[in-house]
Amino acid sequence: MELRRDYLFMMLCFMILLMRGEGQLSENFYASTCPNVEMIVRQAVLTKISQTFVTVPGTLRLFFHDCFIEGCDASIMIQSPNNDAEKDAKDNLSLAGDGFDTVVKAKQAVEAICPGVVSCADVLAIAARDVVALTGGPTFNVELGRQDGLISQASRVKGNLPEPDFNLASLTSLFSKHNLNQVDLVALSGAHTVGFSHCDRFANRLYSFSPSSQVDPSLDPAYAKQLMDSCPKNVDPTIAINMDPQTPRLFDNVYYQNLVAGKGLFTSDDELFKDPATKAVVVDFANNPFNFNRAFATAMIKLGRTGVKTGNGGEIRRDCSSFNVKNAT
Repeated sequence: MELRRDYLFMMLCFMILLMRGEGQLSENFYASTCPNVEMIVRQAVLTKISQTFVTVPGTLRLFFHDCFIEGCDASIMIQSPNNDAEKDAKDNLSLAGDGFDTVVKAKQAVEAICPGVVSCADVLAIAARDVVALTGGPTFNVELGRQDGLISQASRVKGNLPEPDFNLASLTSLFSKHNLNQVDLVALSGAHTVGFSHCDRFANRLYSFSPSSQVDPSLDPAYAKQLMDSCPKNVDPTIAINMDPQTPRLFDNVYYQNLVAGKGLFTSDDELFKDPATKAVVVDFANNPFNFNRAFATAMIKLGRTGVKTGNGGEIRRDCSSFNVKNAT
């Protein structure tokens, strides 16, 4: 009787591991079915970067937005004839088309060699790693074996992505849902070193911060003026500026040096330096690029385990923009 209970407990643990999916990810998942997949994706990413640098922040942000909603399952790639898929949600409308195009081109290149084998989710994960490594950031081994999700709904996006006015408590709560701690949060925020933003995402810090001060006093005055010159009141909503005013085309630790200097673009950026809980990490990353690179790589691997689909929970799409199965939503 005791032996049977032990056996049932072991089987239960095994089934839970299978349902979670994380246990099935491995760095050599395609060793026998598509051994050159990473080289194929890397070449497609290189080609795309040579055409436009927007590829870098666009692809990286696409990976974040995908993983934070339904998990890392390429549900962000789905196109709906009714404009009600994830990518159609208000918070995703600013995602750069070059990020989507990078995944599409890389997937097409993979399909030409290994048809029906590699998921769009894995292609996106590899591409996100590559855009970082190819612009001066760390490289790391990507865990593979994800399937593509069967759900993509705009209604499921709201509340699942970080907002530019979030305080540390809100950011910590959101990241913790994906098993990411505060060090991971600070490290992943470093992606802003190659990002860009539309003016309306931070205009409140320049023109309507508080009754006593139109400009956020935590902003460096010279930086605030620079922002106002680039983003005057009633500016064209399509205008975007670099989040890192110093080295916007390098994936480096200057983002953290900017935070220390009062040059964090968003309130959520500024919070990382102002709050005692994360200030020491920001200062460490500002002074030690090696520590930042290591922490960023670790956080990306952890993020890539979020909501992994396996078995009947997913599929391998031939076309990243549409489901294979008829009952997907």
